[in-house]
Amino acid sequence: MVKIKPFKGIRPPQELAQEVASRPYDVLNSVEAQAEAGEKSLLHIIKPEIDFDPIIDEHSQEAYDKAIENFKKWQKEGWLVQDQKEMYYVYAQTMEGRTQYGLAVACHFEDYMEGKIKKHELTRHDKEEDRMIHVRNQNANIEPVFFAYPAIKEVDDIVAKVVSSKDPDYDFVAEDGFGHHLWVIEDDAVNARITEIFAQQPALYVADGHHRTAAAARVGQEKKANNPNHTGNEEYNYFLAVIFPDNQLNIIDYNRVVKDLNGLTPAQLVEKLQENFDIEEVGAEIYKPKALHNFSMYLEGKWYSLTAKPGTYNDNDPIGVLDVTVLSDLVLDKILGISDLRTSKRIDFVGGIRGLGELKKRVDSGDMAVAFALYPVSMKQLIDIADTGNIMPPKTTWFEPKLRSGLVIHSLD
Repeated sequence: MVKIKPFKGIRPPQELAQEVASRPYDVLNSVEAQAEAGEKSLLHIIKPEIDFDPIIDEHSQEAYDKAIENFKKWQKEGWLVQDQKEMYYVYAQTMEGRTQYGLAVACHFEDYMEGKIKKHELTRHDKEEDRMIHVRNQNANIEPVFFAYPAIKEVDDIVAKVVSSKDPDYDFVAEDGFGHHLWVIEDDAVNARITEIFAQQPALYVADGHHRTAAAARVGQEKKANNPNHTGNEEYNYFLAVIFPDNQLNIIDYNRVVKDLNGLTPAQLVEKLQENFDIEEVGAEIYKPKALHNFSMYLEGKWYSLTAKPGTYNDNDPIGVLDVTVLSDLVLDKILGISDLRTSKRIDFVGGIRGLGELKKRVDSGDMAVAFALYPVSMKQLIDIADTGNIMPPKTTWFEPKLRSGLVIHSLD
């Protein structure tokens, strides 16, 4: 059963919440972050390379040192202030008229090590190391990870009561049009009940933030190993997550663009695809996949519908049923010669939040030769894969909206 606890959040005063909160470190590059960061933005802490002119290497010691300096400064200036008692926080996000309600909690690192916090993606060691340095240096989880859990009616009822009982402590619409709302749960009895409910749940699921989760867990391991009086209850055993009920989450498509046709002409590519797909040319109008095993392809100014033929996929296999598997096996590897999506320089990935127009743009510019759009993975597929101990191919899921960083921070002290 999973172990969560309330915590003394470090967060901005109400009037500074929008100014301090930022997009996550990994959704914008250093130049974009520098342009976006106001004076009090958390970007100065999570992407400290932007404080140098010219921008320096984000992995340099100077950047790591600047992050520590800035975190201390934000607290000294009162732009981030620690709550006086341990609490949970309701964090809600609104996108296109739909709101999803999560809980900001502290999760135990051993649940991750023991497989109770279940992952569905592989992580890269270098990215884990980078995130570990940040957690270790700051002695805090500055940015939350994004988890899901099978919806629980009592939790839904608790959250609904909190939300209806008072105005949110934070309530703003960010520059991307997404709404962010946060309520502090001050009632000790309610917080205790939330802890009890999740103590009966067998698992949480990583939705977004595999590298930050792995890094936080490894820092917890380090601190345990370095403390001869370790009990398991120290704050460093816990890391920051926002957990959402699975039935409120929406996974959007994660698409592929390829630089070349592996020596084929466009006509030869279409001919080879016909072996495993029913193909229909649909013209210049953008075509979005209609169902599982239906893909769209953009090639030489035209959109195509590709439907995988029966027998080319396995709906009884949690990995074989995925359209990323079908596309990787039958097209990217077999025809285009791209066997390793994690290392190939011939392929790039485009989150569906950018729209299929971005695929057209990348191909029309000559930067890419062909684009493929996929039908999005479902939450049920993600949970099935995690429960069976399988791993999704790289760049399979894209969750939107992203968690805003800086609304609440977890100290390891």
